[in-house]
Formats: sequence, C-alpha cells, structure tokens
Amino acid sequence: MSRVCELTGKGPMVGNNVSHANNKSKRRFLPNLNDVTLISDALGQSYKLRVSASALRTVDHRGGLDAFLVRAKDADLSEKALKIKKDIEKAQATAA
Repeated sequence: MSRVCELTGKGPMVGNNVSHANNKSKRRFLPNLNDVTLISDALGQSYKLRVSASALRTVDHRGGLDAFLVRAKDADLSEKALKIKKDIEKAQATAA
C-alpha cells in the first residue's frame, strides 16, 4: 500500500537528520495518513479512502466530500477518487 493521500496526492518527502555535531543522514517525512469513511451527499453512498489529516480538515472546511472533489484538480486525485468525482458530476448534472 503506497503512502500517498488519495485526495491531495501528498506523499513522502526527504530531508536530513541533523545531529548535535551537525552530522547529516537521510530520512523520510511520511504523511499522516488515516483510513476514513466519507459520505457523498449527491450519491448517498459512503466511500473508504486513505486520506492525510490535513486533507481531512480541508474536506470538513469546504463542506464535505462533494464540495472538495468538485474543486480538486484531477491530477492530484487517485483513480478511486477520480471515479467518485465523475459520478458526483453526473449526479449533479442530472439533478439540475
């Protein structure tokens, strides 16, 4: 299972551990990923996603999964999230 957020595409970053003697060794900064179940209001379904904590706060701030996905860039989304986005757009087009 890759360590990448399904909604934002945030992945591991690289940096250095720096000792008191200023010795440097490589390390990885991993994103804070959580397995969550998010509900789509337009589709009336729940989806299990692996999302970073910062993305979860953004989803809440924007007003839910539907509002987040409508504003999200397709390049950042995973295959699963992209399919959910397309389904939401279809449901909103038929409702209007």
